[in-house]
Amino acid sequence: MKKLEIDYVTWREGNYFVSRCMNVEVASFGETQEEAIRNLVEAVELYLEDHDIELTGIEGIVYGKELIDA
Repeated sequence: MKKLEIDYVTWREGNYFVSRCMNVEVASFGETQEEAIRNLVEAVELYLEDHDIELTGIEGIVYGKELIDA
């Protein structure tokens, strides 16, 4: 089994932390940041068992906020 590096973001949402993988459409959550990240790693590993894909590196992530009309 080869080692892969994943990129992810983690944020607080209510009482939980959410972690989202930037390389594939997988996310998870936990009561702590560490738990959310552990759960994400497990979820990505399970996802990759069923999908034969190459992960591409993520570069230049920009976080932003915009006011919109709603």
